Amino acid sequence: MDLTKGQRDVIEAYGHLLVTGGPGSGKTTISILKASQIAERNLRPWQKILFLSFARATVSRVVEAISYEQQIPPAQRRGINVETYHSFFWRILKAHGYLIGLPRRLSILTPPSEAISLADVRSGFPARKLTDEQKAAKKVAEEAERTRLAREEGRVCFDLFAPHVGDLLHSSARIRCLIANMYPVIILDEFQDTNSEQWRVIQALGEFCRLIALADPEQRIYDWIGANPARLDHFREAFKPEEVDLSTDNHRSAGTEIAMFGNDILTGTFRKDSYSGIDFDTFDSIHNLAMTKLITGVYGARKRLLDAGVSAWSLAILVPTKKMTRMVSDALRKPPDSMAEVPHTAVIEMEAAILGAEIIALLMQPDDGRHFAQFIGLMCNYYQGKGGDKPTQSALKEATNIRKAYEELLACQAAGKAMRKNSILVNMIAVYEQACAIKLTGNPDKDWRAVRRVLEDGACKRLQEVSSEVRNVRILDRGTQLRQELSQNWRDNGNYRNALAITRKAFIQEHFSMSEKPEFGVIVMNMHKAKGKQFDEVIIFEGWPRMKRGQIIYNGDRIVRFNSRDQVDDQARQNFRVSVTRGKRQTTILTPNSDPCVLLLPDE
Repeated sequence: MDLTKGQRDVIEAYGHLLVTGGPGSGKTTISILKASQIAERNLRPWQKILFLSFARATVSRVVEAISYEQQIPPAQRRGINVETYHSFFWRILKAHGYLIGLPRRLSILTPPSEAISLADVRSGFPARKLTDEQKAAKKVAEEAERTRLAREEGRVCFDLFAPHVGDLLHSSARIRCLIANMYPVIILDEFQDTNSEQWRVIQALGEFCRLIALADPEQRIYDWIGANPARLDHFREAFKPEEVDLSTDNHRSAGTEIAMFGNDILTGTFRKDSYSGIDFDTFDSIHNLAMTKLITGVYGARKRLLDAGVSAWSLAILVPTKKMTRMVSDALRKPPDSMAEVPHTAVIEMEAAILGAEIIALLMQPDDGRHFAQFIGLMCNYYQGKGGDKPTQSALKEATNIRKAYEELLACQAAGKAMRKNSILVNMIAVYEQACAIKLTGNPDKDWRAVRRVLEDGACKRLQEVSSEVRNVRILDRGTQLRQELSQNWRDNGNYRNALAITRKAFIQEHFSMSEKPEFGVIVMNMHKAKGKQFDEVIIFEGWPRMKRGQIIYNGDRIVRFNSRDQVDDQARQNFRVSVTRGKRQTTILTPNSDPCVLLLPDE
């Protein structure tokens, strides 16, 4: 590999190091080579270099680069440990959490389970238009319940990992020394996005560990969860690092002007009328016409990649909101005007999908005498947890109604009476019984789809919703472990006796998995989820205004809130730049012709 001057400076540096640069500037690549050099020259047999990143997609890309792209020798490869901040913090917490008063036995409170556990607290506050006092009271109540769950039940949510690890490290020099003895060098990817609690952990680690921070000062998109624009200055003050600036390098989209356009978005001043690798197009503000423009754009991009002979190509459709992710996915699955379906993967918020998957898994299990009660419990869990940390009052009310209907059913059964004909459980029970009556085969993929299909075709709208959510959980794509464990469960018992426990375990393991394969094909995702990823081509597609009598009455799903100049800020520009610069060969931007994205217009 031909190194630039900046990359050579990284290789030659010693001590704490701060490496800055834009998207595709080679920060990650050179840090891998740096780690390889240290592993070869400086590590003792039991030591490793630790590479930490926020996103599993980044971790998998780093693992792939270590194994294949940079052809690092096996001996040096074994000296580099790549994982997420969460997984590293969890290992520390499991080993030493008892020292700060946590139970000896700890378990992870996953986001869906956390949402379920906090449902009663949240139901005591309005879902919308909270006063400042109500917001503060709600935050205090939620934090108190999270702390209680950790301290009394040993169930620790992700948001408490860093605070607890910070407490551990700052209270024990011995633990700090133990970690430094195992990991004398720690590489901190996406350092600009660390929040105050994560920074507190890093401060403690830096006492004995050598830190290499990788950062893009203009790619800070997590301000809303505590990232601080002064974080790089904090690092400079605390550790007096050597600094290397790679901002003029571009390896991801070399030969194009994608990076230049991304930088111009930040300033609002466009140096050129057109940019190599950037394509702009508009569409009419009508659903079918907008989707037709998008889908024909996908056809064109797919053909370009195939004609260019790109193997395992990737094409990302990036949209501003979660709602649009689903809308675009549905349109690709059932395009307008008899257009051909576009096979794709949709990256969605997973709470509803995970809770729905638990219902499918339970329906694959044999009846053990408490099967239906468990089913009702999972249905209540689904509505309590599907909204994550922002549940709607209607969803919480749905869970309450299901629970009340079940209690009424039990009372009727005890009295020898029939269930009310208009009970919400009538159709639910009918579909439940149909699912339980399926003759399973022992093939997990086939059986999973068969159960989901019964829910989809059944008369219960609630289970139809579950089926729709679970459609986004592709059991074939979750790696071989889940399939193998379900298959083994069938071989051991002649049925899926432990399907629910196996599925729950699989989702927890998936969160910490380091073997996520690079995405390929067509992928639809929210713009925020593209951070840390790269694709051969990118299409950025935003919503459009709803008009009445020539006036805009609604303008949601836009890259900039309401597409208003008043809403343009650094965060909006940074988000857009991150999305634009995910493309290696081309980025296409689709915006409505009646109200183009304000970030594409020169500043007034």
